[in-house]
Amino acid sequence: MKNLLRRQILRTMALAVSTLAFGFGGVASAQERTSVKIGYAVSKTGPNAGGAGITTIPNYELWVKDVNDAGGLEMPDGKKLPIEVVEYDDRSSSEEVVRAVERLAAQDEVDFILPPWSTGFNLAVAPLFDRYGYPQLAVSSVTDKAPDFVKRWKKSFWMLGGGHDYAEALAKVIADASKAGTINNKVSMISVADGFGIDLVTAARPAFEEAGIEVVYDKTYPAGTTDFSPILNEVMSNGADTFVAFSYPPETFALTQQAQVADFNPKILYLGVGTGFPIFAKNNGANAEGIMSLGGVDPRNEANNAYRKRHEEVTGKAPDYWGSVITYASLQMLQEAIKRKGLDRDAVSEELSTGTFKTVLSDETKFEDNQLRQLWWTGQWQNGVFVGIAPEDRPGASKATLPRQAWKKN
Repeated sequence: MKNLLRRQILRTMALAVSTLAFGFGGVASAQERTSVKIGYAVSKTGPNAGGAGITTIPNYELWVKDVNDAGGLEMPDGKKLPIEVVEYDDRSSSEEVVRAVERLAAQDEVDFILPPWSTGFNLAVAPLFDRYGYPQLAVSSVTDKAPDFVKRWKKSFWMLGGGHDYAEALAKVIADASKAGTINNKVSMISVADGFGIDLVTAARPAFEEAGIEVVYDKTYPAGTTDFSPILNEVMSNGADTFVAFSYPPETFALTQQAQVADFNPKILYLGVGTGFPIFAKNNGANAEGIMSLGGVDPRNEANNAYRKRHEEVTGKAPDYWGSVITYASLQMLQEAIKRKGLDRDAVSEELSTGTFKTVLSDETKFEDNQLRQLWWTGQWQNGVFVGIAPEDRPGASKATLPRQAWKKN
């Protein structure tokens, strides 16, 4: 009887100690922390590796280095904790990126997860970010459904605008040039059969129609297409002065080279992701001049220029002229939100949603309904820089140069 009573007392004491420890677990954990675990799954191999290797991975690495060189992420109490990175290669597979994000959340239990590259992959993992309560800074995602996604996934943030933003800006550029007599009002258009291409072309069709632009060719092609000669042969004789391709980097580069070989010289040449990559200008030299795409920069933005210089010094490569600076700015916003609110993901998400932040984009970078809206919708290569030309009334906008010059022969 005495032994039984003793065991009951010991169990009661153990329960009390356990309860006490649990009650103060958050404090003890915070005091004992030696790092903040940041995880991400991104395409290091496969078809998406080119885009991720320019826009996403270098900025993740640069940010981690900048933070850790400064002592770590600052907490509300002033303490700094270095970043510990947990990373996976999603191998350009949507199934693999889903598995990797699930692993980061459920097994690795990282404090925050950074997003993958591409519109499709961000959409694929959005339900997981939401289920596990992580803020999703979906930088490399163009989608008109962002307002709906914000309602469905309240901790999601969409930072590249929607297809209608880019399509309407391009439509205005074309319509203005047509009214000025610089070009005719006919457009040939192709798009990749992926979330990005679908979103852009779906927005472009009504935008062009409303602007009085005649689409004389409209074709979708499978992702990974390498031979565009049949398409180019078809569009060269249809009389359109404008050729638009909502393409991903491999197709963007292939189209540019094959257009030169075919001596296809539209007066407006608008290509998709990859046009704003520094390697695009390097590969094409003077022939890059006048080509348009999404994005751009204000070459007079000193903070952006300083960021570009540091990016190249640290990573050994130049950032692109569209998503790179936005990617780094998103990380600065996350960093500052953590400084203000700590590692509470709910509080950090709320701060991201409502706060104003100083970033390489501007001193007052902020979301509007969880969306970044102060963006360049159309850019053009001019004198070796991919400058923003639309919105044309935005401070820092450059004037479009039209018509595009014919290809220079080597």
